[in-house]
Amino acid sequence: MRTSRSKMRRAALLACAAVLLTAAHRPRVPEPDYHPVLPVAPPPPPANGSIFQASQGFTPLTSGARAGAVGDVLTITLVERTQGQSTTTSQTAHTGSIGLTPPSTGPLSLFSPTDASAGGNSTFQGSGQTAQANSLVGEISVTVAEVLPNGSLVVRGEKQLRINRGNESIRLSGIVRPSDIGPDNRVPSTRIANARIDYVGRGEISRASRQGWLQRFFTMLSPF
Repeated sequence: MRTSRSKMRRAALLACAAVLLTAAHRPRVPEPDYHPVLPVAPPPPPANGSIFQASQGFTPLTSGARAGAVGDVLTITLVERTQGQSTTTSQTAHTGSIGLTPPSTGPLSLFSPTDASAGGNSTFQGSGQTAQANSLVGEISVTVAEVLPNGSLVVRGEKQLRINRGNESIRLSGIVRPSDIGPDNRVPSTRIANARIDYVGRGEISRASRQGWLQRFFTMLSPF
């Protein structure tokens, strides 16, 4: 009776551990600070002249209305395409032998020379191939979070979409050079340094594309 109870307790503990492991298997996206950055209040303006007002700011004629201050908005065009392929082939062979010639006289002369020889060989051949391709196309608007001493802009932003019963979230952060900003305040994502792009989907479609917790449990235990 005690043995059956202990077995039931062990089974319950294993089931709880399986549920916890499968729940922990779900990928978690870090939660960096992506809230919009508001413009910083300007310092007290100096004495103004009768025509030029320093407190109203100054934009050179050559730069147009391009973003360059904290809080300005940029549009990032996502054109991410990656493709990788790797092929590996290996082959090894090894052969060895050893022999001992017995004396022609004495008691050992009764043994045949073939009884005092040994040999062996081993071969191995293996190959592997992997390929992967990813694509992300779209647009997202970000705000300037910081202006670096060299003039580069630290940008970050987030876009959340709710379509039917599915949620999609796109997050982006990185460093943009002012010279890469187009006249319409657009920058391709390939021009962003230290780019970090997160695209996450949640909802019924995301759940339907994942294995069930019981199937993941048996897949984890299966040696094949």
